[in-house]
Amino acid sequence: MTSTQPILGQKGTLFFLVIISAFPPLTIDLYLPALPTMVDIFSTTESMVNLTLSSYFITYAIGLLFWEPLSEKFGRKPILLIGIGAYMLASIACALAGSIEHLIGSRVLQAFAGSAITVVSTAIVKDMFEGREREKIMATIMSLVIIAPMVAPVLGAFLLKVASWRMMFVTLAVFGAFASILALCYRETLQSQYTGSLARSWTRLGVVMTNPRFVMLLCIFSIAPMALMAFLAAGSYIYINGFGLTEQEFSYYFAFNAMCASLGPAIYMKLSRHISVQKVITLCFCILAMIGVLTLTIGSTAPWVFALIAAPATLMVIMMRVPGTNLMLDQQDKDTGSAVALIQFFAMICGSAGMLLVSMRPDALIANLGMIQLSIGIVGGLLWFVVRNRAFVTDKLVKSH
Repeated sequence: MTSTQPILGQKGTLFFLVIISAFPPLTIDLYLPALPTMVDIFSTTESMVNLTLSSYFITYAIGLLFWEPLSEKFGRKPILLIGIGAYMLASIACALAGSIEHLIGSRVLQAFAGSAITVVSTAIVKDMFEGREREKIMATIMSLVIIAPMVAPVLGAFLLKVASWRMMFVTLAVFGAFASILALCYRETLQSQYTGSLARSWTRLGVVMTNPRFVMLLCIFSIAPMALMAFLAAGSYIYINGFGLTEQEFSYYFAFNAMCASLGPAIYMKLSRHISVQKVITLCFCILAMIGVLTLTIGSTAPWVFALIAAPATLMVIMMRVPGTNLMLDQQDKDTGSAVALIQFFAMICGSAGMLLVSMRPDALIANLGMIQLSIGIVGGLLWFVVRNRAFVTDKLVKSH
């Protein structure tokens, strides 16, 4: 650890990082059980309801590019507090939505605010930790954050049963208020602020994109989230409309998926002690391709079969996130904030593309998902095979491990 937090302390800092890292999964997963019922509530179509997801991700991705360079110029804490405050207001606006258009617009604002929180959380980790220690902290945070998508759909289904979908967004506003208290206790970790003009702070994004090593890895690890986001977009419709489950039953299946995913970072950390990181990543892409074949062939036979196939697919994506992010960050000695923003931007853009692709044939969601998993496994695996033994990969892994 390169800096300390006098108020939060070591354990408090980890808890703080987990809380601010949990905003994306909570914001996405809490209201997933309500998606099919929203079609009837707003007298609209599945495509319009899915826009509350896809528009969220697209805006979120753009917001990452907007906020992170600002955190390099003005500091992490001011941007974090602005993001949390705007997020709470946007969540209340979502709860008060009277039409699907109103909800989509409010979700756009919520996404833009939430992106400020996410980029700061990742940047703080880079500020405070280095090498293998940073990898361990990222894995720990990721493992704990994945508790959110385990609990969120179950809580969402409960709120849907005892109240309404509006209470889900009120809950998110309350979570934001709690996070703001922790944020006030956080001491700034940015050591040196960017001294250029505000306009030039955004040009640092372009500087990072001129780094060919960073861009190569960015292309490889950005496509993996397509499989995860496609599952998020299609999961509730597959379980509820396709297999005929209730919202509560769906939440349990989804929680099972998240529970398996939560093991990803820990499994990666243990595997990487015994076999090379290059082989772990190769294995993840190969398994994802095989899962795609299973989804296409037997995924529609029963909900428990689909769940047993979908869970390891999510696990593979999560396992790759830790070494992938760490490798990309290691390619940049400066402009950390811009690198973080670009990593998360492209992950979200590719994830949004996965959501759109899986919804192209609404009557064949499982087949669509299987094709996405198979394609990513093959394409990603081939691209990784090309760079896995290059010096900019192997040298950084030796230093980190």
